[in-house]
Amino acid sequence: MANSFATQLTAALLVACLATAVRADDETPQPSPSPSAQAPSGQNPSGQKGRAGRGETGSGANAAANAPAAEQHRLPPDSTTKQSVALPGRTLAFSATAGSIRVFDDKGEPLADIAYTSYQLDGAEKASRPVTFLFNGGPGSASAWLQFGNVGPWRLPFDGAVASASPELQPNADTWLDFTDLVFIDPVGTGYSRFVTTSEDARKRFFTVDGDANSVALVIRRWLEKYDRLTSPKYVAGESYGGIRGPKVVRNLQMQQGVGVRGLILISPVLDFRDYTGSSLLQYVASLPTMTAVARQAKGPVTREDLADVESYARGDFLLDLVKGQADTEATARLADKVASLTGIDPAVSRRLAGRFDISEFRREFDRKNGKVTGRYDASIEGFDPYPDSSSFRFNDPSGDPLMAPLTSAAVDLTTRRLNWRPDGSYHLLSESVSKGWEFGHGISPPESVTQLRQMLALDPKLKLLIGHGLFDLATPYFASKIILDQLPAFAGPGRTRLAVYPGGHMFYSRDGSRQAFRKEVEALVK
Repeated sequence: MANSFATQLTAALLVACLATAVRADDETPQPSPSPSAQAPSGQNPSGQKGRAGRGETGSGANAAANAPAAEQHRLPPDSTTKQSVALPGRTLAFSATAGSIRVFDDKGEPLADIAYTSYQLDGAEKASRPVTFLFNGGPGSASAWLQFGNVGPWRLPFDGAVASASPELQPNADTWLDFTDLVFIDPVGTGYSRFVTTSEDARKRFFTVDGDANSVALVIRRWLEKYDRLTSPKYVAGESYGGIRGPKVVRNLQMQQGVGVRGLILISPVLDFRDYTGSSLLQYVASLPTMTAVARQAKGPVTREDLADVESYARGDFLLDLVKGQADTEATARLADKVASLTGIDPAVSRRLAGRFDISEFRREFDRKNGKVTGRYDASIEGFDPYPDSSSFRFNDPSGDPLMAPLTSAAVDLTTRRLNWRPDGSYHLLSESVSKGWEFGHGISPPESVTQLRQMLALDPKLKLLIGHGLFDLATPYFASKIILDQLPAFAGPGRTRLAVYPGGHMFYSRDGSRQAFRKEVEALVK
């Protein structure tokens, strides 16, 4: 118990360190004019433009001593170019900037350069022009998925992509740039973002739930200051693990950075990891409608309305029989047979598993007779099981893995050739070092962002929340978000929160109709 307590205390202190010690600036750090200018202990850093919050005399000397090592890793100066895209019925002219914001600790010592790509429409009034900050999840994912699959001025076709597909980008008729400027952020360790410190302790602070969110919020604040956009209407959008990061970023902006946000847009989010861990019965409740949607789409098109009977069963008789447990053999048999009829899984297999399918088991059993597995990101997509006779799961994701090569090449080509920003080193679309090094823990409690959702909606009655999901997404099933939204108090009711569900998977925007429908939802939110 003593060792366990020490481990938990150490993890908590690391998170607290980043919450109090990270700030960003574009200038060489200088000493603060007085102790009163520093952020109080226990609060997030000020991130002030200028000199506030930089530590006492002597920190500038530390920064200078560290400068040679930091400069070896520094990203190149920002590059701004004039661009235009010809789209149906209009041509958009805009400034595109590829660059970075450097993050420092409270002693003025550089920690990381965090890369961003921004698109600002020409001729717009800054004070009234909305700006949306976007990031993906992982943890360890760059923002290219949202930028080139959904939102940016250029798009890479995702639907039906294979690893050898051409990485050539096409003008995106469904870009959000018509109604909001766009800033895509790559958290440290993803894309071209990188550490400039050699301190392992400092590096580890970024790979924590709170440390990550605090650093992203700080970069948003600094971008707004840098481009004189503090008075603009502001929105935040996150995908996947962005469901954890997004509410925490908004809450940090509200309370620590002095930045109000009008809306939060979450795409295929996870909001509470407690639903997917251990013996939680909610994991089976959340995934059953999606598994049924996969079975039904094999016979024809499916919409969420077609799943009303399954949603009712999942939160009713199914949950009741789950709670009764396998000690009740009658309930277990009834549940297993019903799940088999809904999902198309062999009834004998369903009875052997007591109707409790985890994601990997469903993916393999759904079409095992043909030696195929479904995708995790999009279970309506199938691929060959490389080891169909193995007793263990040894397959990857046929709905996500084929995108890795073309999307990486597209991101690098656009950044270096069209935007004229050429960092040295590699571009990381999905960073294993980030995902493997991530510290999720708050003691024994898995991370969740429902707390921050409630707090931010309670604080600002004008703030709105939009969540989009794909019907066939087994990574973050839509019904998990539905269950959570239904638990929110009346002040966060349907007038302020909306769940939209579309045909498709985790990247439902790969389908033209789903991408276009969600764009209309976002435009209505922003306007």
